[in-house]
Amino acid sequence: MKKALIVWGGWDGHQPKEVGEIFSGLLREEGFDVTVSDTLASFEDAELMASLDLIVPVWTMGQITQEQLRPLLDAVKAGCGIAGCHGGMGDSFRNETEFQFMVGGQWVAHPGNDGVHYDVNLVDANDPLTSGIGDFEVVSEQYYMHVDPAVKVHATTSFGDVKMPVVWTKNWGQGRVYYNSLGHQADIVAMPQTLELMRRGFLWAAR
Repeated sequence: MKKALIVWGGWDGHQPKEVGEIFSGLLREEGFDVTVSDTLASFEDAELMASLDLIVPVWTMGQITQEQLRPLLDAVKAGCGIAGCHGGMGDSFRNETEFQFMVGGQWVAHPGNDGVHYDVNLVDANDPLTSGIGDFEVVSEQYYMHVDPAVKVHATTSFGDVKMPVVWTKNWGQGRVYYNSLGHQADIVAMPQTLELMRRGFLWAAR
């Protein structure tokens, strides 16, 4: 049985507890042994970290100590997968550039704020992370991000002529990293398309 750790907290506006509950239910349906925590101190538990196949951060902004961050980064480098969405992973710990380097990007703006109508376009119809889902519309925050050019992009949205990544993957050492910029609140995470993208991302990252 694969083991996953969900750590939720940070800014309440992204409904981290509710999103964490959605993710824990999804992972348990896929046969994971899931630990859910509301403290970053969980990353200091060496025995727990060594046992994990997947880490799911749901923590917007906030601060993390080096004693908490270092075991997280090291676990992923050693082969543990990490996967998350929206600000829960793409706008965490704004002072920690090494965390952003691992994630592969960082939120910088959402023009129009919440309630923007926009399309999510899948890059490759044959990609196992996106096949069969199809392009879809979202009414939510549309994230404009600074993105590592080394990531593999699986879905995009348009800001005029700019194709902005929405879903990407990358490697961090031996670990797999999956990110999806959708998920402003729990209702967007619960959309069938978002939920299926996250399910596939979790399984891919945990391999």
